[in-house]
Amino acid sequence: MSGLFDLKGKVALVTGASSGLGVQFAKALARQGADVVIAARRVEKLENVKKEIEAMGVRCMAIKCDVLITSEITAMVSEIKSAFGKIDILINNAGIGKGIPAESQTDEEWRETLRINCDSVYYVAREVGKVMIEQKYGKIVNIGSIHSMVAMPGSPISAYCTSKGAVLMMTKALANEWAKYNITVNAIGPAYFPSEMTKDVIETEGLLGAIQILCPMGRPGREGELDGAIVYFASDASSYTTGQYLAVDGGWTAI
Repeated sequence: MSGLFDLKGKVALVTGASSGLGVQFAKALARQGADVVIAARRVEKLENVKKEIEAMGVRCMAIKCDVLITSEITAMVSEIKSAFGKIDILINNAGIGKGIPAESQTDEEWRETLRINCDSVYYVAREVGKVMIEQKYGKIVNIGSIHSMVAMPGSPISAYCTSKGAVLMMTKALANEWAKYNITVNAIGPAYFPSEMTKDVIETEGLLGAIQILCPMGRPGREGELDGAIVYFASDASSYTTGQYLAVDGGWTAI
């Protein structure tokens, strides 16, 4: 059974890997033996992550990439192919989270959220998908949110919910389109986990109170509690699973 989750010999690309959940995802894959490419705009932060991953005994490449610029994505994919010859796994993680009341949100603020959380996911999947189609194998994991499925009482996150809802349907559509190429496309939906992006929000009394009420487990997620979902979707344990969304939320979306 353990062999189902073995990633030795696989090459994984993790976007948004300079901090937070992206770092956790990259380390989880490395622990299972995958060689990992970490990508983000903040290349100086990537170097520290690279050293930690290489200490696990696998290869790691750090690439500066703005996932909103197609030419940079194409160049990144080409660089990975030159170095490793393939891309087996994509963790489509880059994103932002901002709470802005709908009635005061500007067009630019709306578009920023949609572009980073939705457009970039599609752009990266499209370019990496070309490689996976050619090699007739691929595992794509898009990072959605519990807000792919539900909103939150009184919370000004309409743009964020819209963008993450789009990721869910994009996952289903690409899964159907690329199944014939032996490519699986799935998504995970985390609740609130400590990260650079959510640190200040989680520590507010209001959100902690909401978590205690809305989450059956009554707490935020902890580091490492997303690893199992990522490894499952990235490994051959999920060879007949595609177009699916797995909420890792302490039961939040079950009520």
